[in-house]
Amino acid sequence: MFSSSVFGMIKLRYKIIILFLTYNVITAREYSSFKETEEKFKNEYFLPAENWKYSEGAGWREPTVFVPIFVRNKAHALPYFLKCLYDLNYPKKRLSLWIVTDHNSDNSSQILEKWTNTVKHEYHDLVFDKPDTEWFYKEQNGNLHWPKQRHIRILQLRQQALDKARKMWSDFILYLDADNMLINPHTLQHLISRDLTVVAPMLTTIASYANFWADQDENGYYKRADNYFEIRNRDTRGVFEVPMVHSTFLVNLVARKSRKLQFWPLHEDYHLMLDDIIVFSIHAKLADIPLYIDNTHIYGCMPIPLRHDQSLQEEIETFTHFIMEIMTEPPVGIGIEILPVEYLKPVFHNTSLGFDKIFMINLERREDRYYRMSKALELQGIKFTHFKAVDSKTLNTTYLKHMGIDMLPGFVDPYRERTLTRGEIGCFLSHYFIWQEVVKNKLDQVIVFEDDLRFEISFNRRLKNVMQEIRDAKLEWDLIYIGRKRMQIEEPEKSVTDCPLLVEADYSYWTLAYILSNSGAQKLLAGEPLYRMVPVDEYLPIMFNKHPIEKYMTPFEKRDLKAFSVNPLLIYPTHYTGQINYFSDTETSSIWEDVHANKEEL
Repeated sequence: MFSSSVFGMIKLRYKIIILFLTYNVITAREYSSFKETEEKFKNEYFLPAENWKYSEGAGWREPTVFVPIFVRNKAHALPYFLKCLYDLNYPKKRLSLWIVTDHNSDNSSQILEKWTNTVKHEYHDLVFDKPDTEWFYKEQNGNLHWPKQRHIRILQLRQQALDKARKMWSDFILYLDADNMLINPHTLQHLISRDLTVVAPMLTTIASYANFWADQDENGYYKRADNYFEIRNRDTRGVFEVPMVHSTFLVNLVARKSRKLQFWPLHEDYHLMLDDIIVFSIHAKLADIPLYIDNTHIYGCMPIPLRHDQSLQEEIETFTHFIMEIMTEPPVGIGIEILPVEYLKPVFHNTSLGFDKIFMINLERREDRYYRMSKALELQGIKFTHFKAVDSKTLNTTYLKHMGIDMLPGFVDPYRERTLTRGEIGCFLSHYFIWQEVVKNKLDQVIVFEDDLRFEISFNRRLKNVMQEIRDAKLEWDLIYIGRKRMQIEEPEKSVTDCPLLVEADYSYWTLAYILSNSGAQKLLAGEPLYRMVPVDEYLPIMFNKHPIEKYMTPFEKRDLKAFSVNPLLIYPTHYTGQINYFSDTETSSIWEDVHANKEEL
């Protein structure tokens, strides 16, 4: 049965609010907002081109640039792509755009029509073509499949663009894929300043992929090279000759060598597989035109291409994940939010994913984390409740006495050899109050998120699959980790009958994200942990009887929490210990002894 003392603790929360008003002594912000930090990154990354002779007052007009954009099923990316294109720091009257969209099964055409009608008067020229086509090519097996006809179509379009640019006497042509985000407004100036026939800005991805190859085999395909990651990771910065650039690149039409460049028809000496990027690289080689990749600055980013047998829905989910990851601070992303055109902003339909409530725990002073997490949840259409975390800076002896909080006698962190920190007390209370709310409001099942996490690709769909599997198997459960750190990896965790996406949870750290049932919340409260407190991620394994230190479990007699974990995990931390930009609000706060040493901290 559920202990009556738990209901007393539920009532106690409302008394605590008064104590917070008395002892909250935070007087100044300690952390920059997300936008302040983002601005610092931009100032570091986005430096203007040096010795740009076309600057205002220099007497030279900027070179003319022809920009062809070929779009197919990019409705999910276009609002962001078009904002980056529009925000390039280059006179629009020196830019001519040719946009072609065809073979769509989404609303790419409508988005482009709305944008072109709005901005066309600002550019030197803007032509929007949308030939009437079926959404598929013959022999096409899916939206992402590239049959022979599709490769030919893109090669013909690239050649038409080259012919148009030459006919217009454009100085440069910038080929630009419709999901490549040129977030650096000075990209064109930098590329033009290189004075090369063909040069590509290196685009960041959230994996090892990039828009260049450092080597190529005899069949024209990718070949691993020792210097690839050195360039890709920007360990060495500069402009490098490579055998392949693709997706986004600039061609100097003033350069004499560029006259020999062609995409279609195939050169008489071309005998390899018909693939548009391989054709370009080999044609450039046959024309004696070297290709260069420029990683001097951060120019932009691009999503990872999917396999040809994957679906358009998977591409959309991957793109959403890409936008979230890029927003995360290095080394994961670059700490910059890619914004959409305001009037093209996607409409996200809020969902609770079948749960009664989704909590996101966040310290009010960590506005930076709140902003990033709220945007990540918004991008996935997840409706959430902002649960304001208990701040360790509000904790003092008086507050702890009112709460009846004391540490479990003899507790020492198994890995750090220290007692509780203030931050761990605040973290525990934050989760504890959510457990109370679940019981008080009779919520059947909830999700608890912390604010320093990253989502796996297709999070919504994959979590729904997990929950459907649980329902089908009629599994009894109290708590399910969806993000954690497994501490005992010597033995595999037990699988769960009829639930291949679950395992029985062993000793685990982190409370990044978990699903909690009403029965689970009742059991966690019934353990009466406040007067024998340990960190919350030690308490959970105690309650499902998997903590490796017996003396920490013994005081808690009833340890029957039914705990499982999603496998593979759907949530990971934004940063790991030791990485740049890693910071823990719990582990870096003062420890338990300090709390008691200051008898009345105000």
